[in-house]
Amino acid sequence: MAKRHQRKKAAGRKVSSSSTGKAASIPSSPGPSRDWFWGLALVLGVILAYAPVWPAGFIWDDEGFVTGNPCITGPLGLKEIWTTSAADICPLSLTTIWLEYALWGLAPLPYHLVNVFQHAACTVLLWLVLKSLRIPGAWLGAALWALHPVQAESVAWITEIKNTQSTLFFLLSILFFIRYLQVKNGGKPMGSGRNYGLTLLFAALAMASKSSTVILPAIFCLCAWWMEGRWQWRNLARVIPVCLMAIASFALSVWTQGLPSETDPGLKQTRTWPERLATAGDAIWFYLGKLLWPHPLTAIYPRWDIDTGQWFSYLPLLAVIIMLFVLRHKSDSWSRPCFFAFAYFVTALLPILGLVNMGFFHYSLVADHFQYLASMGPLALAGAGLARFFDLIIPGKQWLQGVLGAGLSLVLAALSWQRAFLYASPEKLWTDTLAQNPDCWAAHNNLGEGYLKTDQLDKALAQFQETLAINPNYAEAHDNLGDVYLRKGLVDQAISEYQRAAQIDPAFAGAHDNFGNALLRKGKVDEAIAQYQKTLEINPNFTQAYYNLGIAFLQKGLADQAIIQFQTALKLDPNYAEACNNLGAALLEKGELDEAINQYQKALAINANYVEARTNFANALVQKGQMDDAVGQFQKALETDPYFALAHYSLGNALARQGQLDAASAQYQEALKIEPTNTKIHYNLGVTLFQKGDLNGAAAQFREALKLDPTNGRAQNSLVEIETMLEQRGRK
Repeated sequence: MAKRHQRKKAAGRKVSSSSTGKAASIPSSPGPSRDWFWGLALVLGVILAYAPVWPAGFIWDDEGFVTGNPCITGPLGLKEIWTTSAADICPLSLTTIWLEYALWGLAPLPYHLVNVFQHAACTVLLWLVLKSLRIPGAWLGAALWALHPVQAESVAWITEIKNTQSTLFFLLSILFFIRYLQVKNGGKPMGSGRNYGLTLLFAALAMASKSSTVILPAIFCLCAWWMEGRWQWRNLARVIPVCLMAIASFALSVWTQGLPSETDPGLKQTRTWPERLATAGDAIWFYLGKLLWPHPLTAIYPRWDIDTGQWFSYLPLLAVIIMLFVLRHKSDSWSRPCFFAFAYFVTALLPILGLVNMGFFHYSLVADHFQYLASMGPLALAGAGLARFFDLIIPGKQWLQGVLGAGLSLVLAALSWQRAFLYASPEKLWTDTLAQNPDCWAAHNNLGEGYLKTDQLDKALAQFQETLAINPNYAEAHDNLGDVYLRKGLVDQAISEYQRAAQIDPAFAGAHDNFGNALLRKGKVDEAIAQYQKTLEINPNFTQAYYNLGIAFLQKGLADQAIIQFQTALKLDPNYAEACNNLGAALLEKGELDEAINQYQKALAINANYVEARTNFANALVQKGQMDDAVGQFQKALETDPYFALAHYSLGNALARQGQLDAASAQYQEALKIEPTNTKIHYNLGVTLFQKGDLNGAAAQFREALKLDPTNGRAQNSLVEIETMLEQRGRK
């Protein structure tokens, strides 16, 4: 019985070997002495294909994931990444971003390079995994995956470090699991424990990088089935620890995102289970189609409407099930590798097929970056098929096989280069998206945000209006439209838009904050304070809302309350220069001169080019009687910004106090070139001219001040005094 059992095991290994076939030599499984060359070729191919992203910046979700993430650039940090819902589905990826920010701040190039090099490392690892599984055309399969243009979204978009990093650990985990099985099945106990331990370690790192890698237990089972030629139940026991990790990762995903991920009623889409099942079938064939023919590709595909009342809506899902069944039970030489590739493809897609809701599904039910992991299966199968085909049509001509493989890779690299080029700027990306999907309201909104950041207000206005024409209940677009109106000085229209955004989504903290800003511009301070307080009820860590609330209290003359708000803002963000500056102003209002000076100095330590803080610092030095130091600070402020009227005016005041009347007059005149309707400047220039003995010039300035403000009593009295003097002089 023991001998028969041994023969059966040997037969199982033979089936596995014969089913994979002989690898093509150049593009598939090079000899060990040339592995470094082919590995380097993969890395260089990726680097060249994605060279266009090097000058690219941040786009779309990069603001929430990197530049505006309070765990990265704000008051929160590693503790919150690992212990709160800020973890999202990717605490380890966020930790990497946190480390990158600590190393190079918000310079986008290093972030892009990390993504590109991680993708290159994934490519080499995929090649090693395919070689370990004895897949023909392993190198070509890895090259097809690396250079396929459908990967551009994952590599060129900084936020998708979640994909490149999780896949790196995903492949390492598979590689060591394969080595573990090879050692175990070879009867060599040495090294099996180490390989299994590394399998578990990298599986945990993969799931901590992105929860979509919870499919690892199923992938391990597939790999074991492939290697051993048949299913063995003992493999289930081997993956139990990884199953427990997957359950924990799924629980983290539900905790951080929730099953419905949006609160904005303008985005909510209730999807029934029949809709989800029908969508899943469509999505599988959609992704496979994009691998076979990657055109057109776009950042946001049109969102499907599925009639679940029609029986044919479920045919795509039924076709997937039938194909898996047929391939599993067919006995020819290609059915087994096809089943392996297709089963891997479907399994890897499971987390993103829409069975569990995700926020992105409000825009589209599919996305290129969703199939970053899954695409390895069909493309590895394509590499194996091409390797066999090359051996069939040009047997023995390794150099020609290599040329054909490299030529196909070059075509894909060119397509990826072209696709990556679109990520150079938001305008290019969203313009291209709208060319493919004209009714994409999210793309209109994102394009408008890009225009808004570059002060192209009319273009931004048109895009936000187009967004709302398609989706009138999109709160973010109303909020953005309010920003445009506020910058244009149309405060009433801005208030209307902010109010509408807050009505659509009462939990939209940013809309309430902006609503408060617009009300403050209208002089409705109490109403603005109410909006800021509402903002902070929704988000107690909203630093800017504390700052804005402090400004409102300062305008009401409530210095004590203002100080509390500015101090809270600085606790959340110690590098908030504006909060330091206005805290100084509040302290100055209370007569705490030295403390005010200290805050102005802190603001300048954070931002040496902050002219308002430097001007306030200089004015505080004037109050201390340090006139020479004050004049020096005013001059530094004007070196930074020669068109800052307050600095010219304040310097004029300081010079006048020192008796330098000509120099003071010159500064007042410069200030009036910038702000010709400022009554204070006209009045002080009139006083200086009076002190110089230029009565007519002084009278002209006082008249201009009264013309601008007829209630200006000081100007009226000074003008009467001068006119009296001129009249007396005329009598003489």
